[in-house]
Amino acid sequence: MTMIFRSYKELIKLPTFEERLKYCMLDGAVGKSTFGYERYLNQQFYRSKEWKSIRRDVILRDEGCDLADTNYPITGHIYVHHLNPITKEDILNGSSCLLDPENLITVSYDTHQAITYGTMNPVPKPLVTRKLNDTCPWK
Repeated sequence: MTMIFRSYKELIKLPTFEERLKYCMLDGAVGKSTFGYERYLNQQFYRSKEWKSIRRDVILRDEGCDLADTNYPITGHIYVHHLNPITKEDILNGSSCLLDPENLITVSYDTHQAITYGTMNPVPKPLVTRKLNDTCPWK
């Protein structure tokens, strides 16, 4: 099996949200265990000071936008996703990939689900720029 290495520098070269989403897709399956009984390890990691710091930096870098696409600002909870999945061994060995900004991207909940479980729906719609009286039916 060939390992695909995904990077932030390559991702942001892609012009559309759909292309970026396809680039990130993991082809996962619902219920597939990643950490199993060792899930406490990734939970400890995600509570660490180092993670919170890099998470903040990545959100600022991506301007709080889904897949760093400024047409898709995230209005709900912002997730910071590892482009290349992390493993129990990465956490136990303190791998550099855990906190490498090249391996991280901001995503919405729906986008994270699409990346993790392999569904392309729903692709978010860009925010509509409102104009004066555009919702007023009698003008």
